Amino acid sequence: MKLAIVGGGPAGLYLSILLKRQDPSHDIAVYERNPEGSTYGWGVTYWAGLLDKLRAGDPESAAAVAEASVTWTDGVAIVRDERTVHRGDAGFGIGRRRMLALLADRAEELGVRVEFEHDIPGPDAPELAGADLVVAADGVNSALREAHADHFGSEVASGRNHYIWLGTTKVFDSFSFAFKETEHGWIWCYAYGFSGERSTCVVECSPETFTGLGLDTRGEADSLNLLEKLFHDLLDGHELIGRERADGTAQWLTFRTLTNRVWHRGNLVLLGDAAHTTHYSIGAGTTLALEDALALADALRAPGDLDAALTAYGKRRRAELVSAQSAARYSAQWYENLPRYMNLEPAKMFALLGQRHSPLLPHVPPQLYYRIDRAAEQLEALRRLKRWLGPRVARAVHGRR
Repeated sequence: MKLAIVGGGPAGLYLSILLKRQDPSHDIAVYERNPEGSTYGWGVTYWAGLLDKLRAGDPESAAAVAEASVTWTDGVAIVRDERTVHRGDAGFGIGRRRMLALLADRAEELGVRVEFEHDIPGPDAPELAGADLVVAADGVNSALREAHADHFGSEVASGRNHYIWLGTTKVFDSFSFAFKETEHGWIWCYAYGFSGERSTCVVECSPETFTGLGLDTRGEADSLNLLEKLFHDLLDGHELIGRERADGTAQWLTFRTLTNRVWHRGNLVLLGDAAHTTHYSIGAGTTLALEDALALADALRAPGDLDAALTAYGKRRRAELVSAQSAARYSAQWYENLPRYMNLEPAKMFALLGQRHSPLLPHVPPQLYYRIDRAAEQLEALRRLKRWLGPRVARAVHGRR
């Protein structure tokens, strides 16, 4: 087969590796619009289950990613000025640029042509002519998808809160949170290490806090100076970095959740953020994109024609994403309703932070939910009731709207 993959992010590069391993005779090109080594974001997170899947797909790239990653087991939260610790499962962080470099090197080693600074503006680009399969891995703003948006049934929902993706020279050894109350409302930060030199910091706040603090009008340097003062106890005097590259500037954004009714049209198929996005607060974006690649490679390995394979891939992934998309939706809503939880003592607030994916939590007073959750840890019958009740309460509430 001749395959054209548009977009050199983790999903596109990993798919090229998987397909080249399946059949070295495939003619595969990856077209990336940006220069080599240029990427948005700082570090990405994942959990141990992803490494197991990557090892099954390509042990060499999985080993390289694992070796370049850092790990943590604890969660730490600073609420106002009080610090609390939560023990949890091991998590991993890796620099996005480092991950892309490792995957690009592995793809080229296998014979994939990875072409940087090569923009594909739409489905009529000459590079796509004659391709048996065209993969739109060109992100949430996919030009290939937008050319046929009505066919794909694309829908985008914008979140309420503002956020900004920053770096810092402080190296965190745990997944850390800080919640600060200002005269204009709450502002908070998620922080995690991804190398021995840098960490990621994502700062978020409500629209009222955003404008009240003047973050809508401040320049980058002034904004970073304010954020460093607000989160001084989290950063321990380290600086925040807005620009990962000299030609880039950090931007305040609102998160856009993208869904598509179908994932392919003829020989064009969607992958990663071109197909779906999930709120960053569940830390699953890169994992879900790589799982797309694994599922698409698996579908293309099965006997049958291309249309049947692409249909099966889309159907499988849309079903598998239901749980993650639900968790992301409730997680985003938890932060959008943050003041509801901030009268709790810090340890209880942090416990409910860990429960933010629950469909029951928004409909039960926080203090009562905390007591139910603690009791459910001891009583299996109550634990089953809690799992059964959550979706039904959520459906009943949504049904009345």
